[in-house]
Amino acid sequence: MRTAALLRAAGVGAGDEVVVPAFGNVEVAEAVTAAGAQPVFADIDPVTYCLDATAVDAAVTGRTAAVVAVHRFGRSADVGRLHEVGRRHGLLVLEHGESDAPHDELARRRERAAYLDTRLRGVRTPDGGAGHSYQQYVVRVPGNGRPDRDAFARAVRARGVDCRVPVKTPVHRLPAFRRYLSLPETERAAEETLALPVDASLTRREMHRIVAACNALGGPIVVGSTAGFGV
Repeated sequence: MRTAALLRAAGVGAGDEVVVPAFGNVEVAEAVTAAGAQPVFADIDPVTYCLDATAVDAAVTGRTAAVVAVHRFGRSADVGRLHEVGRRHGLLVLEHGESDAPHDELARRRERAAYLDTRLRGVRTPDGGAGHSYQQYVVRVPGNGRPDRDAFARAVRARGVDCRVPVKTPVHRLPAFRRYLSLPETERAAEETLALPVDASLTRREMHRIVAACNALGGPIVVGSTAGFGV
């Protein structure tokens, strides 16, 4: 594991704590354990789904040696603020990135994301933000928890649209890393998020099917033009 190797190379090991997100990426917590340190979970920013710098600051103790920032779904963590926290406490700050797509593919994904942004109803679309590469197009399905999101996902799949729950269980709720702590934004995101297709290869017809399937469940169907991106 590259993260484990970097932590060990920096002298992080037994007796140390490393702050990590609990929203997915169990391999990051496993890397911390592989280095001999203890993962400590901090909450996420609800817009980027990445570590929240204020939550990281609150999680720091006298044993904290490092922070691992994970970039999520094509959005970048606020590494500037995280490095500020690191400098203030004398911590190593590592980044766990996602592989980027070629420029042409990235442009097509952004076009398809923009198409969904303007047509989906009844779900909360992602905040694009600067530099969003849409590794995944993640919406929020509002409701009273998992049954609502999961029922929505089943109904969308029944209409011929592939979708998936990006994080089924936060890492701090998994048996190997169970912690009895409150991470409200992490838990809310795990209950509400759903990843819809945004592949560069999707056709106009397929994009229209996604919109029609979601809007039939979450709001009025918008039958407008399918123009707006190339194929």
